[in-house]
Amino acid sequence: MTDTRRRVKVYTLNEDRQWDDRGTGHVSSGYVERLKGMSLLVRAESDGSLLLESKINPNTAYQKQQDTLIVWSEAENYDLALSFQEKAGCDEIWEKICQVQGKDPSVDITQDLVDESEEERFDDMSSPGLELPSCELSRLEEIAELVASSLPSPLRREKLALALENEGYIKKLLELFHVCEDLENIEGLHHLYEIIKGIFLLNRTALFEVMFSEECIMDVIGCLEYDPALSQPRKHREFLTKTAKFKEVIPISDPELKQKIHQTYRVQYIQDMVLPTPSVFEENMLSTLHSFIFFNKVEIVGMLQEDEKFLTDLFAQLTDEATDEEKRQELVNFLKEFCAFSQTLQPQNRDAFFKTLSNMGILPALEVILGMDDTQVRSAATDIFSYLVEYNPSMVREFVMQEAQQNDDVSKKLTEQKITSKDILLINLIIEHMICDTDPELGGAVQLMGLLRTLVDPENMLATANKTEKTEFLGFFYKHCMHVLTAPLLANTTEDKPSKDDFQTAQLLALVLELLTFCVEHHTYHIKNYIINKDILRRVLVLMASKHAFLALCALRFKRKIIGLKDEFYNRYIMKSFLFEPVVKAFLNNGSRYNLMNSAIIEMFEFIRVEDIKSLTAHVIENYWKALEDVDYVQTFKGLKLRFEQQRERQDNPKLDSMRSILRNHRYRRDARTLEDEEEMWFNTDEDDMEDGEAVVSPSDKTKNDDDIMDPISKFMERKKLKESEEKEVLLKTNLSGRQSPSFKLSLSSGTKTNLTSQSSATNLPGSPGSPGSPGSPGSPGSVPKNTSQTAAITTKILGKFQRDARWPIRSSSGLQLPAKAWRVSRRHISRQIFISHKPGDFQAEELHGSPAQLFWLAQQVSAQKTRVWAQF
Repeated sequence: MTDTRRRVKVYTLNEDRQWDDRGTGHVSSGYVERLKGMSLLVRAESDGSLLLESKINPNTAYQKQQDTLIVWSEAENYDLALSFQEKAGCDEIWEKICQVQGKDPSVDITQDLVDESEEERFDDMSSPGLELPSCELSRLEEIAELVASSLPSPLRREKLALALENEGYIKKLLELFHVCEDLENIEGLHHLYEIIKGIFLLNRTALFEVMFSEECIMDVIGCLEYDPALSQPRKHREFLTKTAKFKEVIPISDPELKQKIHQTYRVQYIQDMVLPTPSVFEENMLSTLHSFIFFNKVEIVGMLQEDEKFLTDLFAQLTDEATDEEKRQELVNFLKEFCAFSQTLQPQNRDAFFKTLSNMGILPALEVILGMDDTQVRSAATDIFSYLVEYNPSMVREFVMQEAQQNDDVSKKLTEQKITSKDILLINLIIEHMICDTDPELGGAVQLMGLLRTLVDPENMLATANKTEKTEFLGFFYKHCMHVLTAPLLANTTEDKPSKDDFQTAQLLALVLELLTFCVEHHTYHIKNYIINKDILRRVLVLMASKHAFLALCALRFKRKIIGLKDEFYNRYIMKSFLFEPVVKAFLNNGSRYNLMNSAIIEMFEFIRVEDIKSLTAHVIENYWKALEDVDYVQTFKGLKLRFEQQRERQDNPKLDSMRSILRNHRYRRDARTLEDEEEMWFNTDEDDMEDGEAVVSPSDKTKNDDDIMDPISKFMERKKLKESEEKEVLLKTNLSGRQSPSFKLSLSSGTKTNLTSQSSATNLPGSPGSPGSPGSPGSPGSVPKNTSQTAAITTKILGKFQRDARWPIRSSSGLQLPAKAWRVSRRHISRQIFISHKPGDFQAEELHGSPAQLFWLAQQVSAQKTRVWAQF
């Protein structure tokens, strides 16, 4: 069995002076080599991980509070606390700490001498304790000065606290308070205020337990009413006894629990209302007061949760129809505060808490409460609902789907009996309260919209082997709830402009549009079917005519989100209904004003242009170009027009479009077996026969003049035929009788076109009547010269050399296969125009009238000079 004596919770104090739960584990003490000293170690009970490793420093002040708490500060603004399950475990660890520091375990705080000077240490060690003046009216001023002078010194604070505790001094001071009040001794009352405030700043748990006891706490509050800075005393006691009344909505049988609730409320009141703001005091002066309230709340929640009879009675009365409205209001307010207190629990205890509430039927109870007319009760119920949604949205979704199924079954039976019924679903009640929020700023509607967004968010929906929560819940939501959500939108957009255009209505519609936009982004066919079938987008775009710019922008954002999906179903719906018309009209009405509306509309059209959404581009230009053609301060609309014309050109010339697709998409491929034969031929040929810098030109490129301008389709078909004839001759010819070794020279001139000239070798090969491609030679376009096979063999040899190292071969328009690695260009086909840059960002366009093989040679030359090359395709 696990030893519960050492079972602890680890807490740290955050920036808001609230305690954060760091986990539950078991504490031990031992020597840690890394820290070079005895240390406190806490290991998590769940997985054994280390929650805390803290060295027991000799000069650190440790405090023992309420018999089960040990609190200390490790560094500035970093306070730690260990909350023990049993007192025995706390005592054991406290003895270890006192043993390391050489202190008596009977004390509740260890001394800290870090801030004391040597003289103060000597003086304090020479005096065994602090002697307090006798508690008399005449010495109140002396007592107040003693308390004020002790606060700057930690050691003097400790001695003062011990003296006050040991002599029962606080109760004597409170007796003097009654005397001063009876005598109306205002000066004495002012001194008592300073004394009691100083005792709070001692930050001592033992003193708090005395001051916050049932017999003393009201007198302490009375002392704090007489602030010398105020002309009239406060009336805190009157408020606590007459105005603030404790109501037991469910009778509490445990007297200890009842006393703890009273104490916590009053101490919380002192902290929030009586004492000055914490910023007035020295840092961390009231940390123990925060801790006292925090651990009291944890204890109250635990005691209530363990009382099964209490929770059973609570939910029974909440759901009982006989419960009157006032009683139900009190129950709801109690439940809200109960849930708020639960936030102090550690995660596993909080899970058990909400699971208990769910089993008790909290969601059906909330449905009843939300149907009430009292706005305060509904507000409290909304807060409770928010706790549940934030804790476990799946639990809420499961409940509303089960409720809908039950309502469907009941409706079916009533329909058979020819009786109509009205379905009341919890989630529809939430939507109705959002729509009917009477707050001019719609604070409640904003909160409810956030809860609905959490419920319909697919990111927090579960998927199991048997069912998919996303599919089931979204199907339910669009069937039973979406019409309720969109009702105010549809009711306000029956004409060409909004029926109601006041500020509150505009705010509400903006919230609805925000949720619908979220659905477009995260839901798929559900929202698509709903928008198209209900013509939602057309109704939303009516709001573009609103006088409220934020609402018009919400409508535009909704449409932009739809266009961003690039879904052709949406696009066809937009074009069929001419849904760009409200946008264009709003753009023109906005005029030349440079504002958010102007920028948002232009960005939407720019997106269509950049993403090349062809259907929408054609629709916009065909229907709205005349209205937009004069807009010249941006190039967006002219760019759309250019896109449209390019589309028309491709439609009018499908062969050209087909050829471009072949070249750009690598669809024109040589047969794999031919490539293998060519590579085999290369390996059988001596590599030394070729010199660096040489390039090969295919016969089809040499048989034409470089300056000829031919139709692209004819040029492509001619090269294809010549390439096929080359391949056939290469496969048939096994012995090569001659070689041609053409070379090229490159001349670049700044600001002018690059000229590539072709020079044949000094001596032509036998049987060759002239340079292929030269004027007057037999190798004119359309014919095949005699040395075609020789040139093809040389081409194969050079390309094969590179092909061995190339993983992604590139094919030129003339059929030459070029390795990607040899080109510092994109892995696409070569064009007749490239860009040359000698330094980053500095491009110079050079139009090259040369063959692809010449471009290949050019890339090699430029690469050798460490110059980058880009191709334009």
